[in-house]
Amino acid sequence: MTVLEAIQKSTEFLAKKGVESPRLQTELLLAHLLKMPRMKLYLNFDRVLLPAEIDSLRELVKRRGQREPLQHIIGSTSFCGYEIAVSRHALIPRTETEMLAELGWKFLATCHSPLVTALDFGTGTGCIAIALAAKCPNAKITALDVSADALALAKQNAAQNQVAEQIEFFHGDGFAALKSGVEFDLLVSNPPYIASAEIETLDPEVKDFDPRGALDGGADGLDFYRRLAAEAKSFLKPDGKIMLEFGDGQADDLKKIFENEKWIVEAVLDDYSQRARILIAHK
Repeated sequence: MTVLEAIQKSTEFLAKKGVESPRLQTELLLAHLLKMPRMKLYLNFDRVLLPAEIDSLRELVKRRGQREPLQHIIGSTSFCGYEIAVSRHALIPRTETEMLAELGWKFLATCHSPLVTALDFGTGTGCIAIALAAKCPNAKITALDVSADALALAKQNAAQNQVAEQIEFFHGDGFAALKSGVEFDLLVSNPPYIASAEIETLDPEVKDFDPRGALDGGADGLDFYRRLAAEAKSFLKPDGKIMLEFGDGQADDLKKIFENEKWIVEAVLDDYSQRARILIAHK
């Protein structure tokens, strides 16, 4: 079987299983298996695969057909240009969250201080904390998560991206896990924001593989935002900002939640698909 034949057969299989973009998914799996850039496959269409390679590809494609996320199969994903290991213990980083991270590091760059500080509330894989630390060498990042398994993954990712010395990790449920009296220039978070009843309607890649604790935002999806609006002020410096990712259709309710707690909402920004996605506010 040649590379091209393997791509064609695997694409057909994944399409029948309802996998989105089956050809692209196949090519990414095969490129991972053969340890070559995906575009190089096109220069090797006539290459005959070894029996062991065929068996390995068949197993990878079978897993993808069972709707296991591509990132889990490969073991990592790219976030803001940094390689982030992923597992079932934390939410797979999404493209829209890259925008949140970029807004965060651009804000930190405007803080006129020898040392700037940020809190990544619910760090998961550590992707946001890592991006902030890598882009801001003078920043000290605090990464907080309720999941010990997620924190272990985040620590691994920080070490692999050479920013472990800039990040301090805390295990616990919310602000109580932090040192008393600590204040940050920036609080950034991509908290759980799916309404509990909607989780079962999500794609299998999400509802069956992302940890429920990273998805479930309560009855209306806004529980964590109420908590942040009520509790976060005392952890921000006077000129500090809070930046939050949120779900489709939540912008108006979220704005009211923060304004009711006497925050000043500076902006509600759209993501790359022109959907309201990020809230920025200050005390």
